[in-house]
Amino acid sequence: MKTIDLSHKRVIISRTDSIGDVMLTLPLCAWLKSHFPTVTIIFLGNGYTRAVVESYKLIDHFEDWEDYLELSILDRVSKFQALKADAIVHVFPNKEIASLAKKIKIDMRIGTSHRSFHLLTCNHRPNFTRKRSGLHEAQLNHELLRPFGLEEIPSLDVIYDATSHFSSKEVELPQSIQESLNSASKSIILHPKSQGSAKEWPMEKYIELTNRLLDKGMTVFFTGTESEGTQFRDQLPAHQRVVDTTGKMNLVQLIRFISKVDALCACSTGPLHIAGYLGIKTIGFFSPKRPIHPGRWKALGKNVTILVNDENCEKCAKKQECDCIQYISVASVLNEIA
Repeated sequence: MKTIDLSHKRVIISRTDSIGDVMLTLPLCAWLKSHFPTVTIIFLGNGYTRAVVESYKLIDHFEDWEDYLELSILDRVSKFQALKADAIVHVFPNKEIASLAKKIKIDMRIGTSHRSFHLLTCNHRPNFTRKRSGLHEAQLNHELLRPFGLEEIPSLDVIYDATSHFSSKEVELPQSIQESLNSASKSIILHPKSQGSAKEWPMEKYIELTNRLLDKGMTVFFTGTESEGTQFRDQLPAHQRVVDTTGKMNLVQLIRFISKVDALCACSTGPLHIAGYLGIKTIGFFSPKRPIHPGRWKALGKNVTILVNDENCEKCAKKQECDCIQYISVASVLNEIA
């Protein structure tokens, strides 16, 4: 198959879903820029992921898909056409975006062959499976770059290098949070919830961990949305070194805040991926069950530690309902933080 030279071309990377999924897509931009330094990369995503995308210096422009949904069909076509894209990579399949890309006649339209609507809307359809693969999600995303000349899927070590292009923006944090940071000898973020997207370590374990960290003189910050905070803030120890930040920061501030602490603990969530990219000590709680296992979804970065209770859990191996994540010990977490 003839490969395409993207020099001085404009490419849309389309990923209109969650923060974690977006972060596992960013390494595609590193591959594109390393092979085609003059390529212009436009990231099409949902507005709430803008802060993450704009923290990655290899992306030239963020385009908010939510803005298109408010337009008439005619204006939507006109706005998309104004991007003057030469290629689009549908990392997250979206029928409406795929149809729009075909309507405006983007030359190169890439999407997995496993979506039936791509048969009508994409002219390059790499054939690969995610469900049965042993590769990490970030590696699997690279399959979509084969039409651009990718021959071998990058190793995770190579992909980890791509995280170096991510950095926090200088932004003021809420005064009370900044003061707590300034007075902390060692600061740890605990992010207990995942908005239902992942298996979660039990809240009682987070509380036990908090008390043990307090005994060691550390300051513990709890992060999450306001609605998540209402689920657990009444359980938090009443202590001056326990700081509830839930609902108090936007995403730009959260990224900056994470960059300033010593460690973050969470299950498979957006903040876990952010911490991995920022290079702080990142501790993730996972189930070994496929397809949610860490081999597929762990955070990227060279300072990431993944904890599972039993890699050979029989229930997980049989894909049965299992709560083995709750048995990850507090001691094992403390061992990683110390």
